[in-house]
Amino acid sequence: MKIARREGTLITYALGSCVGITFYDPMIKLGALVHILLPEAGDNAAGNIFKFADTGIKETLRKLEVFGGVKSRYQCKIAGGAKMFEMSAGIGNIGERNVKMVEKVLAEEHIRVMAKDVGANYARTMLLDVTTGTVKVRTSGRNETIL
Repeated sequence: MKIARREGTLITYALGSCVGITFYDPMIKLGALVHILLPEAGDNAAGNIFKFADTGIKETLRKLEVFGGVKSRYQCKIAGGAKMFEMSAGIGNIGERNVKMVEKVLAEEHIRVMAKDVGANYARTMLLDVTTGTVKVRTSGRNETIL
């Protein structure tokens, strides 16, 4: 998870089954990008809490508030959650599970997802331009998408 104010570009690479989430407060040009690997922390919360949707989103929101962000102004966009591999029974589609948990936690926090590029079977790179709030998604062999 990274935060920037007024200028710069936040980037996360290799969003396969992972989900990238951008938050942007246009009033103060404050942005954050968090890279979620798994839906829930469970007993692993002592490690990097940003890796998990249930803990990472809440901690990112807490840090944004410290920097002056106002939740009601956030523009939120998500990308990733692909089905990269066929998994054995019981594990299921981790990308789909990640997207569902991200959307659930954001709904609980009363944050609307303004745009998304999720699913399918290919990896993505996600960029947030903190000067403008523009979010781009790049994928090898495909046109760049602006969310």
